[in-house]
Amino acid sequence: MKILSGVDQPESLLLKITSITAQKRDKDRVNVSVNGKYRLSLDVFQLVDLGIKVGKEYTDEELTALEEESQFGKLYMRALEYCLMRPHSQRELRDYLYRKTRDTRTKTGEIRKGVSVALTERVFNRLQEKGYIDDEKFAAYWIENRNLRKGASKRKLSAELGVKGVDRTIIERLLHETERDDMTEIQKVIEKKRPRYDDDQKFMSYLARQGFSYDDIKAALQKNDEEESI
Repeated sequence: MKILSGVDQPESLLLKITSITAQKRDKDRVNVSVNGKYRLSLDVFQLVDLGIKVGKEYTDEELTALEEESQFGKLYMRALEYCLMRPHSQRELRDYLYRKTRDTRTKTGEIRKGVSVALTERVFNRLQEKGYIDDEKFAAYWIENRNLRKGASKRKLSAELGVKGVDRTIIERLLHETERDDMTEIQKVIEKKRPRYDDDQKFMSYLARQGFSYDDIKAALQKNDEEESI
């Protein structure tokens, strides 16, 4: 964003940056004071990019634009942290950003206004440009890591990815390419869950609800019984 400082404005209408101080809680952000009063905060990268220095003068309109940059920087860093926790789908990120548009109540009872939809779109687009949001990479991660030790059927993985907004063609292709197979996965579930079920029919119903086919359930339970009888 380009800020034109004090262009063709009467001196009386200009406002001066009087101090720039590091925040105590976040050393990567600074507080910017105008005419001796706190006005906004920016991260250090924004500070350099925008060329903000003590003594520079701006119109109130330009400072309002800087406040919007402050909001962008805060939301972008929060969304980036969200993305770095684990891979997320586009729908998950959009849902996360949508929640930021809603007004919230502070501990003191005051209403904190949500950010604009336009700002969330800008943050989403920047994260996508930087490669932090990619449904194919997300789906590949989900398939290879979801319930890896506990076991998960391909049908269950497909349903979960569908709920998260991943395109059906991506899901089907990645499930076809994965080395995970339902017979191996169902054995993991049997090993972990069978001790909880005295009734075989109820256990088979449970396995069916996990997305395994009847033929795979029957074959896996038979194999398990044969191994136990040896």
